[in-house]
Amino acid sequence: MRVDEYGTSGGDLSRVAAGKAAVAGRIDVQERVLVKVAQEASSALIGVKRSDVSVAVADFRNGIALRLATPLPIPALHDTDAIRATAPVLERAAQLQEELRERLGHLLGRDIVKINLTITGATIPERRRVR
Repeated sequence: MRVDEYGTSGGDLSRVAAGKAAVAGRIDVQERVLVKVAQEASSALIGVKRSDVSVAVADFRNGIALRLATPLPIPALHDTDAIRATAPVLERAAQLQEELRERLGHLLGRDIVKINLTITGATIPERRRVR
């Protein structure tokens, strides 16, 4: 992903970095940087370990597309009150897509035009003993 001498990313003339006139030159951002930023931010938002989140980033139309694969945290199965208070999986996934679009769009400075989210499993918080 590259920002050209006019401050536009990927040749897209509709978006100038930070809304200011850019300095002559270019900025190259390696794809692996975008992947790592997206992976870290996604894992923090979802509430899973970074190593559990798989991210792929690609140019798509006038922005970027993300493909995420992650487990989804769920309440402990013996906690019936928490289970009743939790939204259904599809509803939570749709909320996550929107939150990821907003947060990652802000962090990456690009429009997130597509997010494919794959739920790979479920994680239950570990019970800790109090000493």
